[in-house]
Amino acid sequence: MRMGRWVCSLALAAVAAVQAPAAFGACCYFSAKNADILQPAQKVFINWDPVEKIESFTVQPKFEGNALDFGMVIPTPSQPKLHEMPRDFFKHLAIYSILKKREFPHSKLLPIVRLERAALAGAPMAKSAPSNDKNGRADRPKVIVLEAGVVGSLDYKIISADRADDLFQWLKDHKYSYSGDEATLDHYIQKKWLFTVMKIDTAQMKRNKDGSFAGEVTPTRFRFASEKLVYPLKITQISVKDKTEALFYVQAPHKVDLQGDMTYQYTWVPMLQAAMGCTPDGLPGKGVVWLKAIEGRIPVLLQRARDLGFNFVSGQRPQPNPKGHIPTTMEWARKLTAEDIAILKGEAPFGEKVPNVDEGFTQADLKDMQRAQAIYKVIRARLEKARQERPFGYLVREAPAEDVRALQQLAGHLQAGLFITKFRKIFARDEMNDDLLIVPARHNDQEDVSEYQEILPTSPP
Repeated sequence: MRMGRWVCSLALAAVAAVQAPAAFGACCYFSAKNADILQPAQKVFINWDPVEKIESFTVQPKFEGNALDFGMVIPTPSQPKLHEMPRDFFKHLAIYSILKKREFPHSKLLPIVRLERAALAGAPMAKSAPSNDKNGRADRPKVIVLEAGVVGSLDYKIISADRADDLFQWLKDHKYSYSGDEATLDHYIQKKWLFTVMKIDTAQMKRNKDGSFAGEVTPTRFRFASEKLVYPLKITQISVKDKTEALFYVQAPHKVDLQGDMTYQYTWVPMLQAAMGCTPDGLPGKGVVWLKAIEGRIPVLLQRARDLGFNFVSGQRPQPNPKGHIPTTMEWARKLTAEDIAILKGEAPFGEKVPNVDEGFTQADLKDMQRAQAIYKVIRARLEKARQERPFGYLVREAPAEDVRALQQLAGHLQAGLFITKFRKIFARDEMNDDLLIVPARHNDQEDVSEYQEILPTSPP
């Protein structure tokens, strides 16, 4: 399949493995002759400081293909600083954002009473030199290498160009072969964005039986000045046949969302409504506060979703509408606290443990009727104590102990007092005509501060 699941802001490039004319593989790929590179998945972690106007994003593309080496081109609105991130950074994020589920203690030994578990459910932008020739062209190199270096195992160059044709020629001269949409790169050149070109060595990747390669590169963080929280989505369009999938983690002082009809409210609001009345202590994470705040606007919101063909079905992934568009889904959201950081450092438990009310007893202990009655009394007392301590159940999530210990690698990257919003969007090609603006989560004038860190029920337990 030619279409990758998600290539976000990356224009993929295959560096010529042989010095021969390159055949273009797919859209924005730079492909060596008879070689191709696919990007089936990508995850993105974004950090946004709206006061200092500093954005950073960390990307870890997954690649498949048969080029001996290749690269990726990443546009940014100003000159970035590059930093290597932990190789399993996104695995740690996935572990930490596991949704919790509510569980209640139950006994396997009581003959009648069995409580079943319930899941409720910094650099300024480069400036052009003054023009001083008849054609208005600057008397300076057509393409400027602003910085070159190595981050992790990746060679990179940060370049600027005033014209797309000059950039194309530079890529060709440096053994990149490009046959994509010139207008797309010109889109960024006109905005005076810069380009980071990174070379990837497939020796780091697994070789398949057919000789092709597959693997993930070390995550790299790009930190740069930006007036808005923007993600360069348009460059992805030329790499996509019909759709591409994105998984975002965004850390900011507030919860975030996508603009207009890309909002996740078309799925979040009906999901909260479906869970109303199913949780004994009400909706968790200020869900009921959010529904109350926009109560008068909910019918309009849901009608708009229906007009778009977004039909919410509880417990199911959203399906495409007649145009092939799929609504965004919010998958985890929380304003981090000191307790969250303590969990990362191993100073607080990853999840609550449901007490074993049968501890110390076995089925063999029940053979004596008199002893069995005494054991039943102890078990019932333990159950009652658990009900009093956690009347709405224990919030449980589990992961291998080794993975929980490895969460320490997130310490320093996640910060107490900031909101992390995790959301997924499958972009159809016609939804990628411009770069992606990520905005504060709100509906009309109401700010959304609702959290999502435990499984919501879809029907009463």
